[in-house]
Amino acid sequence: MAIKLIYETHSITVDNESGVATGWLPGELSDAGRGEAVKLGERRRSGVDVVYSSDLRRAVQTARIAFSGREIRLDARLRECDYGRYNGRPVAELAPLRRAHIRRPWPEGQSYEEVVAATEAFLRDLRAEWEGRTVLVVSHSANRWALQHLLEGVPLEDLVDAPFSWQPGWEYTLS
Repeated sequence: MAIKLIYETHSITVDNESGVATGWLPGELSDAGRGEAVKLGERRRSGVDVVYSSDLRRAVQTARIAFSGREIRLDARLRECDYGRYNGRPVAELAPLRRAHIRRPWPEGQSYEEVVAATEAFLRDLRAEWEGRTVLVVSHSANRWALQHLLEGVPLEDLVDAPFSWQPGWEYTLS
């Protein structure tokens, strides 16, 4: 048996709209983001056995709007990369530095490999609990990279340099 994993990024935030890399700061959905969260719920309301979300506010807001009335399981292992002193700084300032922090943590933060390790531990627990079920995860771009790296074998070096391309969810099969 396998697990169907549906990954969705949190909806657009005020920081996204202003070009800020929120990192471990809570963030806040924008008006457009709230509308996107409603659409997520319409798209994915049926056929999902459990919903997990990062515990950062912007992801929690997305999940709660999309899946109002359902239990949302919060998991800190689904957090965005902690940029440390760079949390809340402009994306344009962080983007050229990402490759240097694949293995080496951001100052007072974490590395992308640490995000991969946390995501891998989360997937291990999913396999133990949700065999044969459909799991939806609301998380962040670094976690999407972690999934691409772990499940598709894409090198982190390629992922951190590529622009994030939004789409209405990604689906994986965990065997």
